[in-house]
Amino acid sequence: MSLFPDLVRQEISATARLVVVKVGTRVLTHARGHLDPQRIARLAEELSQICETGRHVVLVSSGAVGAGMSLLGLARRPTDLARLQAVAAVGQTNLIQAYDRTFRKHGRHAAQVLLTAEDLHHRTRYLNVRNTLFSLLEFGAVPIINENDTVAVDELMTTFGDNDRLAALVTNVLRAPLLVILSDVAGVFDGDPKDPASQLLPCIEAWDDSVRELVRDRFSGLSKGGMTSKLEAARMVTAAGENVIIASGHQAGNLLRIMAGEPVGTLLLARGKSVSPWKRWIGFSARPRGKLILDAGAARAIGAEGRSLLAIGIAGVEGEFAKGDVVAVCGPDGREIARGLTNYSAADLQRIRGLQSQRIAQVLGYRPYEEVVHRNNLTLVGHQSVSVSRR
Repeated sequence: MSLFPDLVRQEISATARLVVVKVGTRVLTHARGHLDPQRIARLAEELSQICETGRHVVLVSSGAVGAGMSLLGLARRPTDLARLQAVAAVGQTNLIQAYDRTFRKHGRHAAQVLLTAEDLHHRTRYLNVRNTLFSLLEFGAVPIINENDTVAVDELMTTFGDNDRLAALVTNVLRAPLLVILSDVAGVFDGDPKDPASQLLPCIEAWDDSVRELVRDRFSGLSKGGMTSKLEAARMVTAAGENVIIASGHQAGNLLRIMAGEPVGTLLLARGKSVSPWKRWIGFSARPRGKLILDAGAARAIGAEGRSLLAIGIAGVEGEFAKGDVVAVCGPDGREIARGLTNYSAADLQRIRGLQSQRIAQVLGYRPYEEVVHRNNLTLVGHQSVSVSRR
């Protein structure tokens, strides 16, 4: 596939009828952090043109703090949480209005949707979010999603990052075949993007830690341009069987070029088949309540052979959880390879770990399930080998 990256792009763009677009604060604001209305209008114009082709678009947009700073006349971004949340609350309405002004010119409406991680952790709320977003798309509106900054803590205490993860979660909720992340850099580079010798990677087919190292500063360990969080978001989406493009949001028309199949930014290809909505919730939205450490044989059976998890393969149990909770399934080195719904509580697993299935009844007095986690309730989330195309 790496021999024909342009053809792959064209196929992805031509078949993607639902697209999630994420745009970061640095794309929407001036250097001082204030919202740039012209950039908002330009982005909304491009989104409207995509909608006119018959596609549906969902936007995950940062910028509430920048909009609030503009309205309140603040020269600097506040550093304490309460003031940040207040500034975001003031700016959120202005941000949506800025988008809506352009959408209305095309007969569309901006629909504000504020989410927290808890909304996607609980199964019922997860389904409500999904149904609401699809209903908005049926009405011809453009959902504009943001972290609920007035109640969320983690996103505001960093300059950027959580909206990348939120965009990945939304992509998986909707089972959208394409996520476009518009950044302040042109894509993923094989070195520091500021170094003229660094080259843009047009296509990444799959990756392990070596891809992360492409965006790590070898001296300080700090990420460049927030690319680490974007790659983590891409990992979540591609593991679920969908595609991601990371590209510059500063160059006018880039979004339209992407949807036309042109070689813009870095394409990160889906790994395997599209995952079912049920497994997406288990693997990427629900929060694990505990952790299961596997021996090497069980890790191989889970990761490479698609088997169910049996008690005999469990070497360790961490945390407190009940039957039916989501647990992280980790290899011998502690790295997460999957998530699944457990058929046994932590207390019971402490007693039966390492045992053959037929011995469970002898120890517990009953054996309701042969499997600790059935393969139908198991989602692979771990890393795979890397293959990078430079063509």
